[in-house]
Amino acid sequence: MTRSNDYILEARGLHKSFGSGPARVHVLRGLDLHVHRGEFLAIMGPSGCGKSTLLHVMGLMARTDEGSVCIDGADVSQLGESHQAEIRRRQIGFIFQRFNLISVLSGYDNVKLSLAIRGLGSEGVQELLQSMDVAGVAFRKPGQLSIGQQQRLAVARGIAHNPAILLADEPTGSLDSANATELLGLLSRTNQERGQTIVMITHSDEAARAASRVVHMRDGRIFEHA
Repeated sequence: MTRSNDYILEARGLHKSFGSGPARVHVLRGLDLHVHRGEFLAIMGPSGCGKSTLLHVMGLMARTDEGSVCIDGADVSQLGESHQAEIRRRQIGFIFQRFNLISVLSGYDNVKLSLAIRGLGSEGVQELLQSMDVAGVAFRKPGQLSIGQQQRLAVARGIAHNPAILLADEPTGSLDSANATELLGLLSRTNQERGQTIVMITHSDEAARAASRVVHMRDGRIFEHA
């Protein structure tokens, strides 16, 4: 397959539905999306429009009914589960709305475990936490940290293995305005300083303004303009 140097992530003709018969709900309807290498893309749309479903399909956490997902030009949507899991571990990072930090582990160990799952050592973790301004609290458990500190740890965990793509699922949805602004600044710096490709879904105009490109989702499709 010819590989594109322009796109690191592509969704081509995605269809996804849930249920069957009269109760069947079509969420993605022939959706197409192209993500440029190194860009910070925001996908906007109201709650319930299918943004999270799209993110799960592109992150290889759910299979599409039809269509394909390509990473770095290679179609990965039809690979077996074990192969997809390996791609997910190696090439994709995630930031979740509620952070999903493991409560019984310190912040440092949350990041270290994320690397261990991928067969990687913990070299560089302390430097990464320092760059996120959480090195001083890294050995506290999430419940002992502020929301802002937890969010910075979640970003550190998401990028520690240098993923090709970072997917952020409504990352400001549970934050007050001050912490939301801080997180968006951190994502912008991560994009600019590390060249990290970021795809963020959001319904927030403020969050979308942090991105370098914004697309809108409605009726199961992507539109470049609202």
